Parts: sequence; structure tokens; C-alpha cells
Amino acid sequence: MFELGQGLRRLLGKAAPADGLTGGDAGLLELLDLALLRREARAADVAAGRISARDRAMRLLEAAGAWREVARRTGDVMALRRAAATAEAAAGAFDRKRRPQGWARARALQAACALLGAELFGDEGLDAAAGLALAEARGAARGVTLTLIEASLALVDGRKAFGAGDAAGAADAAARLAGGLRDLSAAGRSGVGEAARIELSLAHADLLAGIAGLARDAQAARQAIKRLDALALDEAYAPVSAQRALALRASLSTLLADLTGRIEPAAEAVETATRAVAAADRDHSPLDWARAEAELAHALQALGEATLAERTLELAVTAYDRADVVLRRVPALALRAALAANRAACLARQAELTGDLAILDAAVVALKTELTAGVARRDAVAWALAQTQLGQLYLARAELTGRGEGRAAAGMALNAALDVFAEQGLRAYAAAASQGLERLRALV
Repeated sequence: MFELGQGLRRLLGKAAPADGLTGGDAGLLELLDLALLRREARAADVAAGRISARDRAMRLLEAAGAWREVARRTGDVMALRRAAATAEAAAGAFDRKRRPQGWARARALQAACALLGAELFGDEGLDAAAGLALAEARGAARGVTLTLIEASLALVDGRKAFGAGDAAGAADAAARLAGGLRDLSAAGRSGVGEAARIELSLAHADLLAGIAGLARDAQAARQAIKRLDALALDEAYAPVSAQRALALRASLSTLLADLTGRIEPAAEAVETATRAVAAADRDHSPLDWARAEAELAHALQALGEATLAERTLELAVTAYDRADVVLRRVPALALRAALAANRAACLARQAELTGDLAILDAAVVALKTELTAGVARRDAVAWALAQTQLGQLYLARAELTGRGEGRAAAGMALNAALDVFAEQGLRAYAAAASQGLERLRALV
């Protein structure tokens, strides 16, 4: 699977070319594992910083793209900031009047950094910032760059409509994005354009998944699965994109199981997620590997609930824990909020099926141990996330026993978490805590 990547590593050895391995071809970044990718980004920085650099603006653009990919694979906010700052420097080096096309590409890359930040950390303000940058760049762009910008604007509009609960508006935006992807395919496959086409195709399928869930539309979920299958990504040549596509396909199959009430899509989701985990190892793209593990856990959870299989739910909890090994390093990720909520729900369902409240008690003890280990001093968000899980477990106990036991503790934990999330501006996390409080009020 990784023959090309291993070949690059052997070629690189200890004497990396000063200007990196990819020659600015964003499509080749797929073949580099995380260690090589960081070296590639640093080499691009060096190349752009030379006094004798040929076309410094392009070198800056290449460096920004490499740092953005580092952020995409790790959730490293510093790498993302570095990518955005380098893209801004590239825009200045191009000069809008002398080289408008290059300037438009740099502004589009700034917008792509903002879109990634919104995806990773759940900050809707970054989507709005991306829209402003793209609208500004659109006036100077031509050809493939203009097509990319128009497709990206459709994605921004789709996310905005989805966030507002407007399924029809999101569907209109998805249709515009699909048109842009067709134009990109017709323009041919090379370098940055092809890498962006694949990324936007995955974003389009993700948007369709959101629409399917919002509108409770099984047909939209099937349509998104077909679009992912049509990409036909080769795991040997595009391991990271293939892993992302498989994880998303597993998510769609899990959603389809929920929408149709059938077991078969859940079983298919488990199989697809297992393939996703194996598509690229943890060292190649830690965040994508963790996302694949989280989707495997979610699929096992859905299958366990559908079949009332306690062992399957136990396997789901184990998969959630494997994903958290990576995600706990970046506690502000929106993905970790979803994982924490799903894991708590899985434990509650497991306790309900077995009638064994000791499962919940063991999880509570583990969380309290984490909290007393000084996690609050190290990271307030991680502390609040642990409080959210603790509150959800207390809430599950109260729901299962039918008594008031644990209700007061659940309220204290969830309110404490909500205060931190609100202070930090983490909307996805705050929403999870708020939902827990709504369930708590329903018990009164």
C-alpha cells in the first residue's frame, strides 16, 4: 500500500533536497508520512526565505499548502496559523495589480485555511471569514482558480444553511458545488487543482450527509455514498484521501441504518470503517486515523443497539478509547466533543442492556481520577470535556434507575462545562453540554 511513500523515504534518507520532495505538487503530499510532511513544509519555508529564491511568491504559496496539510492531519492550531500567515505573505508577494491570478490563488488558500479551522474547531466565524476572502478573490481569478473559488463559495453557503437548519438552502448550495466539481473534472487533473477537487468532493459528500440527517432523507445519504464510490481513490497513491473517503462512507452507512431502521447498512459501516482504519497508519495522518476509529466505534454502536449485542457495544467503547488516544492531544477539536458524547451514550446503552450499573460507576471513577490528576491546570477545555462526560454518565444513571440519584451531580458537572465552553467560544462543545442539560430538565 505504501510502496511509493517508502520509496520516497529511501530516496530522502538523511540528505533531503533543500527545496523538498514534491516540487510544489500538492498531489504528492499524500505520499509523505507526517514526519516527511513536516520536513517538506520546513524545506518550502527555507526555499521561500532565500535571497536568491526564484519566484518567492510561489515558494510561499507552496509552503502555505504544506503547512495546511500538516494542520489537517494533526489538528495543530499553530501549523494552521502558520499556513494562513504564509498564504497572506504570498498574497502580498504576488501583488494584486501585477499578478492577479497568483494573488487570487493566495487569497483562496487563506480561505481554505479558514474553512479547515471551522471544520476542525467548530468556529462558524471562520466560515464567514473564508466567504469574505473568496468573494474578494473571485474578481481577480480566471480559469481553474475561478472554478475552485466558486465551488468553495458554494461550500461556505452550504455550511451556513446547514448551521441554520435550512435543508433546502443547503441542498441548493450542494447542487452548485456539484456543478463546480464537474467543471473541475472537465478541466483535467494536475497538481493543485486535482488535490483541491478531491478535497471539495469529500466536502460535498459531507454536506450531503448533513442534509440527509437534517431532512431525514435516506435517498440523499445513498446519493452521497454513490459520489464517494465514484471517486475511486487508490489507497496506494492517495492513502490519506482514501482514508477520509472510507471514514465518511462508513458514517453515511451508519446514518442510513438509522434512517431506514435496517441492520445491513450498520454492518456495512463496520466493514467500511475497518478498511478506513487500515488505509493509512496512525503515523501517516493521526487525525484521519482517529476519525476512522471514531467512525468504527459509531458503526459498532449502531450495530450493537440494533442487535442488542452487549459485546458489540463493548467493542465500540474500546474503539472510542483508541481514537481518544490521538484526540486528547488536541482537546479543542470538535470531533472530540462528538466522540465524548457518543462514548457516554454507548456506556449508558451497555448498562441498560446488561442491567449492570457498575459499568457506569467504573467510567465515573475513571473520569474523576482524570479530573483529580490536575487536568484543569493543564487544559481548561479538557477539564470541561471530562465534566461533560461525567454529567452525561450521571444523567444516564438517573434515567436508568428512574430515581433522582445523580441528577444534582449531573447538573453541576454540565453547567461547569458549559461555562468553560462559552468562555472559550467552543460552540460544538457547548451544544453537547446544553443538550445534556435539556435531558436533565426533562427528568424533573
